Amino acid sequence: MSTSETRARERVRVTEIFHSVQGEARSAGWPTVFVRLTGCPLRCGYCDTEYAFTGGHWMSYDDILSAVAPYGTRYITVTGGEPLAQTGCPDLLRRLCDHGYHVSLETSGALDIEGIDPRVNVVMDIKTPGSGEVARNRFENLAHLDKNDEIKFVITSREDYLWSREQVEARNLDGLCDVLFSPAEGLVNPRELAEWILEDHLPVRMQVQLHKILWGNEPGR
Repeated sequence: MSTSETRARERVRVTEIFHSVQGEARSAGWPTVFVRLTGCPLRCGYCDTEYAFTGGHWMSYDDILSAVAPYGTRYITVTGGEPLAQTGCPDLLRRLCDHGYHVSLETSGALDIEGIDPRVNVVMDIKTPGSGEVARNRFENLAHLDKNDEIKFVITSREDYLWSREQVEARNLDGLCDVLFSPAEGLVNPRELAEWILEDHLPVRMQVQLHKILWGNEPGR
């Protein structure tokens, strides 16, 4: 392969790159650079990033590295959309790790995560019935997760909670990695979700979206 062909392959379509406070998962609270890739094959009913489904612009891995460097943070999150919908995503993740960043990947769980660099913290959704995309769950991905990774359920209702509780117990998910339960904005009261978790002594981590508490639904936050 020629040098020009290699460079053409080493790029992804990017919706935005922005600096914010990580609002979810294990690194919540840390200043983080987000690289939001364009495109997603899912259409979850609670999606708050529909603007990332189309558009964006092509960036090389080197351009992305140059864009994130000035922020001076060690945390980078590659998100979407669904970042793994782009074939260049795994190589981008690897390049970011090679440059010493603490890299996390936010993925829907509908696409294959095998082969993702083990240095990457994979934060993988398991889609609940209320998402409208429960049939897209790729449970084979569980075999590729370890203690460095996290599983997230977005809860839209009491029925979603009960379904998610069943998945945690039946699949021993808390023995695999950290499990996060997050209330869908405007659909489940966070306090109510916390009380359900406590009542059932469920071994999961309750989380709310810190960035939305700080900035609401402002894009790029």
